[in-house]
Amino acid sequence: MQKEFVFGFGEKEVAITLPENQILQIIEGKDVEAITDVPAAIKTALRNPIDSPPLQEVVNPGDKVAIIASDITRKWITYPEILPTLLNELNAAGIPDSDITLVVSLGSHRKHTDQENIAVYGQEAVTRVQLVQSYAPTAEDFVHVGKTSRGVETYLNKHIAAADKVIMTGGIVYHSMAGFAGGRKAIMPGVAGYSTIQGNHSFCMHDVVGQGINPNCISGKLDGNNMHADMMEMASMLKQTFLLNAIFTPEGKFARFVAGHWHTAWLEGCKTVEEIFGVPITAKADLVIASAGGFPKDINLYQASKTTENAFMAVKDDGVIIALLECRDIMEPPDFSGWFNYESLYDREIALRKAFTVPGFIALKIGLFAQKVPHIIVTLPQNKEFIEKAGLIAVTTLEEAMAIAEQKLGRTDYTITLMTHGANTVPLLQK
Repeated sequence: MQKEFVFGFGEKEVAITLPENQILQIIEGKDVEAITDVPAAIKTALRNPIDSPPLQEVVNPGDKVAIIASDITRKWITYPEILPTLLNELNAAGIPDSDITLVVSLGSHRKHTDQENIAVYGQEAVTRVQLVQSYAPTAEDFVHVGKTSRGVETYLNKHIAAADKVIMTGGIVYHSMAGFAGGRKAIMPGVAGYSTIQGNHSFCMHDVVGQGINPNCISGKLDGNNMHADMMEMASMLKQTFLLNAIFTPEGKFARFVAGHWHTAWLEGCKTVEEIFGVPITAKADLVIASAGGFPKDINLYQASKTTENAFMAVKDDGVIIALLECRDIMEPPDFSGWFNYESLYDREIALRKAFTVPGFIALKIGLFAQKVPHIIVTLPQNKEFIEKAGLIAVTTLEEAMAIAEQKLGRTDYTITLMTHGANTVPLLQK
């Protein structure tokens, strides 16, 4: 029996007919009901926190409170729906707006403009409280708070170190290096100094030069992930912290809020992310056909790499990946595309070890994964040169991709796993 399957490609769809008996698994996320009353859900989380007294009992009148908020690269957190309720709860506990500082956790990302602050946090929050930007390269804005067991000197933003209470906010999703985003990432890299960020991120690299990346720094993995463990030590250096994190539906709406202890509440949120986006698989397939889910998730290779990384977790070591990725803005962002100018993966790795950047790490990971398993990318004709420079195989039709895949597999009785929303769904191999 043959069956038709449809994949998103930019704003279009691409269909393919496949033998049903060869389909090993169709990996899809779970349907989740979105929160309809966001302020009420936030209040409930703050007043019934995990492993902590309610927020109104954590803070005391006279406290200087710092709220750490993610930057414009996490605009999807939709802070204008969160911050007014959080500020009102602090007011109700006797903390006036004049005693609250909103700290933009830029890490080493560029600073915001005033207009971007309004766009990310909302006019109300920007008007009500003082706003400062934690920009890692500005060394004088950071103070030394300790050293981790792995030897990383820890410098944190002076506004955070001086606050009586710190509220860590953010969104929890899978993260390609730290296992999961949210939680301790508000501290590291959010409000950490540049040398501290570089020291921590170095744990993403393999201990042996020339071996590429640390195999434990992947989506969904916390145990054995030295980057995560180092982040945890840094976050624990701040004693007066409280967490408010959001979890989302596959459509980007709020699914849940977790609040309370900065670690245990976050772990509870991570479990919810696994329930929504983690898909158990019993075996890996010879061929994985994946789509990011269409635009904007496949707007460029940097964004679409989430899809190829997730597909890699579902394919056999001697298998093949086909990814349908339109990539209409193939050269964006420039700090990612430039990494493919290195002649070899070794050169790319050495440059990354000298000056770590997340785009550079993703560029290296793409190359290393493609070296292990052929990646055939169905994309726009004009992307051919860039895709091949990245170490991938560029084609313009799914039929052409299938022909190359069969040639590389060397047989026709191969198993197939389909990932129609590959950017969001993470295959979890059951042992």
